[in-house]
Amino acid sequence: MNISIEKKIFSEAVHIVARFAERKSATLPALSAVLIVAGDDGIKMRATNLETGIDFKLPGQCVSEGVVALPAATLQQLASSFTGEGKVSIEHVGDTALLVSGSARSTLKTVPYEDFPTIPLPDHQNKTFVVSGAVLRTLFSQLASCASISTVRPELASIFLSLEGGVLTAVATDSFRLAEKKVPLSNKGAQGAILVPAKNAAEIAQALPDEEIIVRFDEHQCAFESASAVLVTRLTNASYPDYRQIIPSESVAEATVLRKDFETALKRTTVFSDSFQKVRLSFSSEKKQLAFYAYNADIGESLETITARIDGGDLEISFNHRYLSAALPLTTAENLVLSAAGIGRPLVIRGAGDASLLYLVSPMNQ
Repeated sequence: MNISIEKKIFSEAVHIVARFAERKSATLPALSAVLIVAGDDGIKMRATNLETGIDFKLPGQCVSEGVVALPAATLQQLASSFTGEGKVSIEHVGDTALLVSGSARSTLKTVPYEDFPTIPLPDHQNKTFVVSGAVLRTLFSQLASCASISTVRPELASIFLSLEGGVLTAVATDSFRLAEKKVPLSNKGAQGAILVPAKNAAEIAQALPDEEIIVRFDEHQCAFESASAVLVTRLTNASYPDYRQIIPSESVAEATVLRKDFETALKRTTVFSDSFQKVRLSFSSEKKQLAFYAYNADIGESLETITARIDGGDLEISFNHRYLSAALPLTTAENLVLSAAGIGRPLVIRGAGDASLLYLVSPMNQ
């Protein structure tokens, strides 16, 4: 194999693809390698860790066809060193590959490419929908942090994707808070639901282009196809809990506040939170205020109020401040609506005028 690729294109491709290789695999060295294939379909780079995989197309000149597997970590270090204009050539001879960039010549030992596993694709070609890559990237990036980091319940360590009536609904929860985002699709596409492991979704998000993505899925795999790449993830084989049951249907106190006021007051108050990261919210209908209170025996205490439109009665309820602040990146609305269902009941946060978001956080013991 002998190929030539622009340095910038090569470097960017390596950094995208190498992310899907294992850092080190003692049992199957090919999993820690990037497979480069040059043939009739052009030049492609592939990598997989058996959980996720990528098949990436890149433009370049193919002098002679062939296949070579190179250590991902070493290739990534080399790609980072390439600067300026020019091309990188890769020539595979025997069990080594020669990389030439300007006056730099590097000889890498190859990995047996025969052991490189096939990247599985979904069986059902009719289970598809189309969504913007930029939208999907934002969705995965935002919700992955809301999923559980424990694998004891794999369904809670996943992002639930549901398609119904031309709307893509994405949900993630760690049982302490829950985020739901809805995205209208340009075409209805398939109906159904899948569970994407949150850690896989976070990796895929970093490799998604802005262009339209065709999403194909079956019971075991989900593929994200663009003009330049195919990304694949294994799906979680479990049933997602009926989360709609825990969303309160009514509230006893509701506050509408400026997002910037809420963010500033919460940030200052959390300085005084205790080891449990507790912050108390107080709804005052008479004063038309939302108050933030935190107490730490080693530091002191803080009480801060912001102007709010209060509907309903007065209420005091405590939360982990990290879960309250996690709602802020999920909406761009200028006003937030906080709906409290009562002592011991969850708080629902929405962006005023933003029907796409529902964020729920469970209270702490008073």
